Amino acid sequence: TGTKMKISIGSAVFTATLNNNATAAAFKAMLPVSIKMDELNGNEKFYYFPSTLPNNASAGGDIQAGDLMLYGNNCLVLFYESFNTSYSYTKIGRISNPSGLKAALGSGSVTVRFELE
Repeated sequence: TGTKMKISIGSAVFTATLNNNATAAAFKAMLPVSIKMDELNGNEKFYYFPSTLPNNASAGGDIQAGDLMLYGNNCLVLFYESFNTSYSYTKIGRISNPSGLKAALGSGSVTVRFELE
Protein backbone atom coordinates (compact mmCIF):
# COMPACT_ATOMS: atom_id res chain seq x y z
CA THR A 1 0.00 0.00 0.00
CA GLY A 2 1.31 3.41 -0.94
CA THR A 3 1.16 6.82 0.67
CA LYS A 4 -2.30 8.40 0.89
CA MET A 5 -2.85 11.83 -0.60
CA LYS A 6 -5.77 14.24 -0.50
CA ILE A 7 -6.83 15.99 -3.71
CA SER A 8 -9.09 19.02 -3.18
CA ILE A 9 -11.04 20.73 -5.95
CA GLY A 10 -13.24 23.45 -4.53
CA SER A 11 -15.33 21.79 -1.81
CA ALA A 12 -14.82 18.29 -3.26
CA VAL A 13 -12.13 16.12 -1.67
CA PHE A 14 -10.77 12.88 -3.11
CA THR A 15 -8.36 10.34 -1.61
CA ALA A 16 -5.58 8.97 -3.79
CA THR A 17 -2.83 6.43 -3.25
CA LEU A 18 0.63 7.25 -4.58
CA ASN A 19 2.56 4.57 -6.43
CA ASN A 20 5.88 3.35 -5.07
CA ASN A 21 8.24 4.78 -7.72
CA ALA A 22 10.74 7.61 -8.21
CA THR A 23 8.19 9.83 -9.98
CA ALA A 24 5.66 9.55 -7.15
CA ALA A 25 8.44 10.17 -4.59
CA ALA A 26 9.51 13.36 -6.41
CA PHE A 27 5.88 14.51 -6.62
CA LYS A 28 5.35 13.72 -2.92
CA ALA A 29 8.37 15.92 -2.07
CA MET A 30 6.54 18.90 -3.66
CA LEU A 31 3.47 18.54 -1.44
CA PRO A 32 1.46 20.37 -0.36
CA VAL A 33 0.90 22.25 -3.62
CA SER A 34 -1.99 24.06 -5.29
CA ILE A 35 -1.79 24.29 -9.07
CA LYS A 36 -3.96 25.61 -11.87
CA MET A 37 -4.70 22.73 -14.22
CA ASP A 38 -5.93 23.30 -17.77
CA GLU A 39 -8.43 21.28 -19.81
CA LEU A 40 -7.40 18.93 -22.63
CA ASN A 41 -9.40 16.61 -24.91
CA GLY A 42 -12.50 16.42 -22.70
CA ASN A 43 -10.87 13.71 -20.60
CA GLU A 44 -8.05 15.25 -18.57
CA LYS A 45 -6.60 18.25 -16.74
CA PHE A 46 -2.89 18.98 -17.07
CA TYR A 47 -0.14 21.17 -15.59
CA TYR A 48 3.46 21.70 -16.69
CA PHE A 49 5.93 21.82 -13.79
CA PRO A 50 8.78 24.35 -14.20
CA SER A 51 11.28 21.55 -13.48
CA THR A 52 11.47 17.92 -14.55
CA LEU A 53 10.62 14.80 -12.56
CA PRO A 54 12.13 11.34 -12.93
CA ASN A 55 10.07 9.32 -15.39
CA ASN A 56 9.73 5.75 -16.55
CA ALA A 57 6.92 5.94 -19.10
CA SER A 58 5.09 2.96 -20.48
CA ALA A 59 2.31 2.79 -23.05
CA GLY A 60 -0.89 4.13 -21.53
CA GLY A 61 -3.28 1.40 -22.62
CA ASP A 62 -6.43 1.55 -20.50
CA ILE A 63 -6.60 4.90 -18.72
CA GLN A 64 -9.03 4.96 -15.80
CA ALA A 65 -10.87 8.00 -14.42
CA GLY A 66 -8.88 9.05 -11.35
CA ASP A 67 -5.46 8.15 -12.75
CA LEU A 68 -2.72 10.67 -11.90
CA MET A 69 0.19 10.40 -14.31
CA LEU A 70 3.21 12.18 -15.72
CA TYR A 71 3.40 12.85 -19.45
CA GLY A 72 6.97 13.36 -20.66
CA ASN A 73 9.12 14.54 -17.75
CA ASN A 74 7.19 17.55 -16.46
CA CYS A 75 3.47 17.36 -17.34
CA LEU A 76 1.15 16.27 -14.55
CA VAL A 77 -2.09 14.77 -15.88
CA LEU A 78 -5.27 13.99 -13.91
CA PHE A 79 -7.72 11.92 -15.95
CA TYR A 80 -11.46 12.20 -15.33
CA GLU A 81 -12.61 9.88 -18.14
CA SER A 82 -11.68 6.26 -18.82
CA PHE A 83 -10.42 5.46 -22.32
CA ASN A 84 -7.70 3.63 -24.26
CA THR A 85 -4.60 5.44 -25.50
CA SER A 86 -1.31 4.80 -27.29
CA TYR A 87 0.41 7.71 -25.48
CA SER A 88 3.01 6.82 -22.85
CA TYR A 89 2.78 7.92 -19.20
CA THR A 90 4.54 7.33 -15.90
CA LYS A 91 2.05 6.36 -13.18
CA ILE A 92 2.07 8.56 -10.08
CA GLY A 93 -1.06 7.36 -8.32
CA ARG A 94 -4.81 7.04 -8.54
CA ILE A 95 -7.96 8.27 -6.84
CA SER A 96 -9.64 5.37 -5.04
CA ASN A 97 -13.19 6.59 -5.74
CA PRO A 98 -13.34 9.03 -8.68
CA SER A 99 -17.13 9.39 -8.45
CA GLY A 100 -17.90 13.12 -8.88
CA LEU A 101 -14.39 13.92 -10.15
CA LYS A 102 -15.53 15.10 -13.59
CA ALA A 103 -18.16 17.42 -12.08
CA ALA A 104 -15.66 18.81 -9.55
CA LEU A 105 -13.07 19.55 -12.26
CA GLY A 106 -15.58 21.29 -14.53
CA SER A 107 -15.03 22.26 -18.16
CA GLY A 108 -12.22 24.82 -17.99
CA SER A 109 -9.12 25.56 -15.95
CA VAL A 110 -9.34 24.70 -12.27
CA THR A 111 -7.18 24.99 -9.15
CA VAL A 112 -6.36 21.60 -7.65
CA ARG A 113 -4.68 21.12 -4.27
CA PHE A 114 -2.56 18.05 -3.61
CA GLU A 115 -1.47 17.25 -0.03
CA LEU A 116 -0.56 14.26 2.08
CA GLU A 117 -3.32 12.90 4.28
